[in-house]
Amino acid sequence: MPGRAIWKAVVRVGEIEMPVKLYSGIQDVDVHFRLLHDRDRAPVKQMMVSPDSGGEVSSENIQKGAPLGRGRFVVLTDEELASVEPEESRVIEVVRFVPTQALDVAFYDRPYWLGPDGRDDGTYWALVDALSSEEREGIARWVMRKRAYTGALRVRDERLVLITTRHAGEVIEPDEAPKPTGRAPDPKEMAMAEQLVAMLEGPFEPEQYRDEYRDRVLELVKRKARGEKVVLPKIVPKPASAPSLTDALRKSLSAVSTAASPRRAKRRAHG
Repeated sequence: MPGRAIWKAVVRVGEIEMPVKLYSGIQDVDVHFRLLHDRDRAPVKQMMVSPDSGGEVSSENIQKGAPLGRGRFVVLTDEELASVEPEESRVIEVVRFVPTQALDVAFYDRPYWLGPDGRDDGTYWALVDALSSEEREGIARWVMRKRAYTGALRVRDERLVLITTRHAGEVIEPDEAPKPTGRAPDPKEMAMAEQLVAMLEGPFEPEQYRDEYRDRVLELVKRKARGEKVVLPKIVPKPASAPSLTDALRKSLSAVSTAASPRRAKRRAHG
């Protein structure tokens, strides 16, 4: 787990309360840029301006408006918005338990590792064992930093993880999305597709799937910081016409087979 807890709370299941610490389950590794003036490279500031006069509008003259459409707004004050904020709490209330496959992956959002907070951690490990053996996860509600959350309390790598979940109105159900159309594949295309899937079958290795754009940006930053001249590659347009499904499958099978050959030879040499 990361060394520093970001929040403390109590997980409540019925009459049982378990003090916990929350640790972030993900980290921001995006490349962040500052906006600079092109003349002197000084950082520039953003400001609110009037669309009519173009002049700056100070913060005390700015109001929050909820749009109603056609240029109509309902203006809400900070006091009015504060009156409807959820009540602060340090309780993560588990309201029910469901099978581990009950939630569609579309509902999962942001994970937090949970660790026991205190010397008596027997309840923590008892809950880990119970959820694992029964193959269940808890549906929980809580308020953290003035925002109400729902989430799933699960076991991962023999420890508890709390994953915030999206609300029903945020997830597009399959019957709401356009239904795919088109012809059915013929037996030859089906056989080639199944062969391609079989050839690419293997374990999921997260370290093999890096953010390549981020890596290239960081390398570009390093090179320019060293004073190197960067030569931009030429953009080669893609062909306008797409190959047939059969041709595409055949080329894919050939490419996968070629890429897999060195790996198979290496395994035989070590075998």
